[in-house]
Amino acid sequence: MQKLQPKIKDVAHVAGVSTATVSRALTQPERLSETTREKVFDAIRATGYRVNKAARNLRTRRAGAVLVLVPNLGNPFFSTILSSINEVLAANGYSVLVFDSQQPSAPGQVVSDYMLNGSVDGLITLDGNVSSAMGDTLKNAHMLGNVVFCCEWSDALPLPSIRSDNALGARLAVDHLFALGHRRIAHVTGPADNILAKVRRAAFEARCAELGLTVAPEWIIPGDFTLASGAHAAEQLVAMPERPTAVFCASDEMALSLISRCKQHGLSVPKDLSVVGFDDLEIAGFVQPSLTTIRQDRTGLGRRAAEELITRLNSVQPQEISRIVLSPVDLIIRDTTATIGP
Repeated sequence: MQKLQPKIKDVAHVAGVSTATVSRALTQPERLSETTREKVFDAIRATGYRVNKAARNLRTRRAGAVLVLVPNLGNPFFSTILSSINEVLAANGYSVLVFDSQQPSAPGQVVSDYMLNGSVDGLITLDGNVSSAMGDTLKNAHMLGNVVFCCEWSDALPLPSIRSDNALGARLAVDHLFALGHRRIAHVTGPADNILAKVRRAAFEARCAELGLTVAPEWIIPGDFTLASGAHAAEQLVAMPERPTAVFCASDEMALSLISRCKQHGLSVPKDLSVVGFDDLEIAGFVQPSLTTIRQDRTGLGRRAAEELITRLNSVQPQEISRIVLSPVDLIIRDTTATIGP
């Protein structure tokens, strides 16, 4: 005998809640407490319940899919964020389409094609370098309310943004190095046109000024978040006649490759040079020496971005367009920083 597919009432029974609560968990999870949401999702997994997407989409006139723009799919930073976005959206019956915005195809055209022809219901973009033309297209199609920035953002487009407190992270890095006795601190930046790089550099320079630290122009070293740029920054550091005693890198990838290249030149980290990264990638705690860094809550960023979009897709009332949600960051002290030697 064929086993009957579990129904929503079965989920409600296992979770010990009403069918209305189960429905709300699937469509408006932000209206429930975290405890209740987890009970419902645990019951969904236990029963094997699946939303009938075809029937739901026909009834609601929705595509049942969300497009996610990622500036570089090869960057390990984004994997955890994408996983949590997918987890929340899947639990609410949405499929996820991922597009690398660094591909030759213009991301603006891709977004227009997907959103204007009804292939997706909304957009989460992890790329802040979106064009104003794309914003105009979405605005004219009355689709701006279905877009959420995650991690990066664009000041030119006042859209909801879920982002880390990047300025606080930079200040935490400087304060940590200052407390260890460092007074000559360098900074390896991200790309010049990247909003995260701009905020982190500005906060770094402002905090150094507040502490009375002089930052020589050559101590601001251009980078682009990649391993290659970190190694290049190390070459510049090694060649400096007055070398800094510490460096704050705007990404973990740059920090890790900088440390490796410095070692090749005979510099010991942290004895000769203290290094702080930004991101707290999984590898940061396993390399030797393990990396002191600023931890971003990547799981939380993805989850909150997905929940924000679901709220907007399900809301019958206009939502605040320029809403900003700041996610806290933490200083994770490991082995690449130490008190300055004599």
